[in-house]
Amino acid sequence: MFTSIVLCTFASLLPLGHASLPLVINTWPFKNATAAAWRVLQSGGSVLDAVERGCARCEVEQCDGSVGYGGSPDESGETTLDALIMNGDTMEVGAVAGLRRIKNAIGVARAVMERTDHTLLVGQSASVFAENMGFVAEDLTTNKSLNIFSQWLQSNCQPNYRKNVFPDPSASCGPYEPRATLKRTKRAQHASRLSHDTIGMLAVDRDGHMAAGTSTNGMTHKVPGRVGDSPIVGAGAYADSSAGGAAATGDGDIMMRFLPSYLAVELMRAGADPSAACKMAISRIKRHYSEFFGAIICANTTGHYGAACNKTPGFTRFHYMVSNSKSDAPLLKSVDCV
Repeated sequence: MFTSIVLCTFASLLPLGHASLPLVINTWPFKNATAAAWRVLQSGGSVLDAVERGCARCEVEQCDGSVGYGGSPDESGETTLDALIMNGDTMEVGAVAGLRRIKNAIGVARAVMERTDHTLLVGQSASVFAENMGFVAEDLTTNKSLNIFSQWLQSNCQPNYRKNVFPDPSASCGPYEPRATLKRTKRAQHASRLSHDTIGMLAVDRDGHMAAGTSTNGMTHKVPGRVGDSPIVGAGAYADSSAGGAAATGDGDIMMRFLPSYLAVELMRAGADPSAACKMAISRIKRHYSEFFGAIICANTTGHYGAACNKTPGFTRFHYMVSNSKSDAPLLKSVDCV
């Protein structure tokens, strides 16, 4: 029933643009990450290698301070990492959440996928597994992350991300008013790109094999132990080489409740072009959280791609990167939020 309705809805829509393979697409203007993944595909590497290399580039470069070490300290001042990688051919997934002391989170996620029977490892145990796999333990704290944490403490912004907590009325930061006065607009502003974000990446080779991946250091000043959407399969990313792939970015606490990446892929399987699939996935969340901060990228296995975002104050246009055989170089793309 669901499939027939969607097919009817999208039967008249033609794919946008000229499809071109291979393809790399990722969230935000992280050009070096796109280029790293593209070089892998151009040299004959696998889509898994491409996604891992691209996300790892952002981890090394600490893209926008929201990926990799030295960013988004939690309430205790510690930086922890989340990552996911998915094989669209086999439907295998590896993911880590709350990873401590290991900089290469996407690499550990791939090790979980290829060297265990599990899907997701978390916290200290994930770090021990990584060290057993040969990953080097390092301090993820930097002077920048220490300064972020110190300024937060000095601003008396505690407690953070709590409901029904009565703060000092003169406080100017943190979403911790009593529930009766907490406005969605303030949460949208707090859970903005300034406080967190993610690289989400999709790669498709010339034969339509697909992989997806994510990497992030989570939300700034999060409650220790908080896990967002990035390492959750179907939420942060999803890939199926028989249909397509998608990756999400934004307020993970909201977005993960709707599995937007999985939904977008299923919509493409049912006949929707990638842009329409992205828009519908965003619209599903918007029905319940009209001012949530978020966006999604989508691509099908023929090389068509698209993106969509939810319009909020200060976030009216979403930028993402694309590289395919038509461009042969990373190109900055954008889409108006709705």
